[in-house]
This record gives sequence, C-alpha cells and structure tokens, in this order.
Amino acid sequence: MKQARTLPRTFYLRSPDIVARDLLGKLLVRRLDGELLTGRIVEVEAYFGLGDPAAHSASGKTARNEVIFGPPGFAYVYFIYGMHYCLNISCEPEGQAGCVLLRALEPVGGLETMARLRGLAPHAKPRLLTSGPGRLCQALGITRAIHNALDVTDAESGLQVEEDGFFAGSIMATPRIGIRKAAERPLRFLLEGNRFVSGG
Repeated sequence: MKQARTLPRTFYLRSPDIVARDLLGKLLVRRLDGELLTGRIVEVEAYFGLGDPAAHSASGKTARNEVIFGPPGFAYVYFIYGMHYCLNISCEPEGQAGCVLLRALEPVGGLETMARLRGLAPHAKPRLLTSGPGRLCQALGITRAIHNALDVTDAESGLQVEEDGFFAGSIMATPRIGIRKAAERPLRFLLEGNRFVSGG
C-alpha cells in the first residue's frame, strides 16, 4: 500500500461528476481529539450550479451556500430534516458552483469512537456506522458549526481526503436519491457490490 497523501486543490478543480467518480475509493479522514476516524468513500452524488434544480446553488449565491461558489476543495456542511448534517466538497473554479455529496463510507479506523458518536454499542455492525450521509456525519462528529468552509486540501486540517493507492474497481451510476427535482439524472456513483453503500 502506498503512503496516503492529501488530495491537492487541483483534484477538485473539475466538473462535479468527474470529481465524484474519482473520489470513490479515497479516504475521508477526521481528526478528533488526537484520534483518526477514517472511512473509504464508497458512494457519492454530484451536484452542479445554477442549471441543476436539485442543487443548493440553483437559485444563486446565499450566505448558506456561499462555500460551493468559492474555491474548490472546501467542506460544505448543511443541516437537513432538522436532525442530520450532510457533508459536501466544493468543485469547479471559484465563482462557479458545484459540489459532491459524500453519501457513504466503509469504516476503516476509529470504529469504536464512531459507534459511540452514533449512540451505538462499541462493537456495533460496521454497516450501521457510516452508510448514509447523516450517519456518516454523526459517526465522524461532523457539524456545520465546526466543519463548514474547512479546507480539506490543507495537510493540517481536521478533515481531509487522502489517496492511498486503493483500486476502486467497478463503478455504478444511478439516479440521485432523496430528491424531487432532476431526480432522473444518473449522478449518484458507488462502488459496485460494496455492502456499505446506503439504501435506495
């Protein structure tokens, strides 16, 4: 296995659908009180700018969504249904909206802490930890107050995406789920056959 390296900003300086596919198999790393909570990205969704009715950027730039109009490689965290946080990473050149939603991880390190943050038993089934965007954020302790606008390309950041040479294998594209607008577009990408992807 190659030594892991933090993905550079240029990685995100592309169209969300391309970034989304290339994020599969990479590692999301969260530093929490000296511990590394790590999961392999196995499911993502791409969201575009003004022309994507399902995107938060569809109606223009606001205080809430300004991160996805900014430079690429920054965390965009939002709160949904009054109970869940969701983690996205900005794409495209500055001024052009776009992001990738991280939908599911395969837990790799820090599983007992993830279980505790999820309110589960220490040795809960790994699939219960990070399969779904809300679970993912809860298991890694990701919140809007702490992580929104965090630079994931900074080696000193508390939240990073790393490359460790993992071969992603076969990638499947499906319509995005959990949305009403532009739901038919095949912009959800997942590692085919991976048991940690979310339902739907």
